[in-house]
Amino acid sequence: MPTRSPRLHAQALAFLEQQDALNAPPLQTQIAPRIREARDEASIPRTGAPTPLPRVEDLTLPGPHGDIPFRLYAASSEPNQLAVVYFHGGGFVFGNRDTHDNLCRALAHEAKATVLSVDYRLSPEVRFPISVQESIAATQWIAGNAPSLDLDPARIAVAGDSAGGNLAAVVALHARTAGPRLAAQILFYPVADLNSLDTESYLAFAEAYGLTRAAMQWFRDQYLESPEQGLHPDASPLLATDLAHLPPTLILTAEFDPLRDEAEAYARRLEKAGVPVTLTRYPGMIHAFIAMRGEFDDGDRAIRQAAAFLRALPPTGS
Repeated sequence: MPTRSPRLHAQALAFLEQQDALNAPPLQTQIAPRIREARDEASIPRTGAPTPLPRVEDLTLPGPHGDIPFRLYAASSEPNQLAVVYFHGGGFVFGNRDTHDNLCRALAHEAKATVLSVDYRLSPEVRFPISVQESIAATQWIAGNAPSLDLDPARIAVAGDSAGGNLAAVVALHARTAGPRLAAQILFYPVADLNSLDTESYLAFAEAYGLTRAAMQWFRDQYLESPEQGLHPDASPLLATDLAHLPPTLILTAEFDPLRDEAEAYARRLEKAGVPVTLTRYPGMIHAFIAMRGEFDDGDRAIRQAAAFLRALPPTGS
């Protein structure tokens, strides 16, 4: 059995030991499209019980490469709702509205908001920057159609986990000049730097903690046409030269996550640029603990923290 830190949370240890027992082949030996459906279906039971909401609706919006599906989760039937445009995780390769359905339901319920989960196209069928372009287009369309969706155009946030956190961060960077004006960004253990996979956390947690360094290299290879694209800030927001004038930001990380250090470095750079930042590291946790809230009590705690952050945003006109 792998040697793991004694600081690892008991729930994380139990989950990892269950994964060890499956003895599944390493992700980097697989062909992404062939395993996507089975992998996504297997992840759904870990996401917790679905939260009932008064309105859940599957819709589409026009995008630069064809229609983009999205799912709307409304906690209220009243107009002018706080909106959260959500981008799911999955390494740019896996994930969809269904794998993150329960997370988005819980976030909408706790925040008393409307969450709009965007089903951007996945790699390797499409490569960078297609998912970036779709994420930007979806956010702009949602903002432009806010009244018809019962949303407040002055209170639109972006959020995402892992690869989705990367997309949310990149959308926020572009929104400074291309719009819409965002009220907040929430990044759950985001991929912030696809150029370098050599941080202290990458090396310390390269194996035995769920997400591995080798798997992240595989995800990067599926997403980027060439390694040089990892230097582009649309792939690695940590490498953007200017982070000023971004909206208030919440970043949540996990102690035993290879992505921990780059996400926390992004938080420090935002703070240095004058952006209001709240950074919380969840001790003992591993990557994807929020998406797997059915396995981890801290997943629900993190959603409640994100919801409280959203509820504390100033009202329109303040």
